[in-house]
Amino acid sequence: MADRDPDKIKQDIDVAREQLASTVDALAERANPARIADDVKARVVVFVKKPAVAASIAALGTVVVVMVIRGIRNR
Repeated sequence: MADRDPDKIKQDIDVAREQLASTVDALAERANPARIADDVKARVVVFVKKPAVAASIAALGTVVVVMVIRGIRNR
């Protein structure tokens, strides 16, 4: 086993500690529930704003309104 300089070993440990701290911080940010919810919300908004999806939602809304009106009239 090669003899290593204690100062070099300490420097290597410090570098490894900084890399580990950076990795832990990145993982904590990725696992943040608020950030995950914001990402999902943004993806849903982009999806819903697509013309085909928006038209489908509008059509579904129209059908629901017609069904509710018919239900009220038939009472």
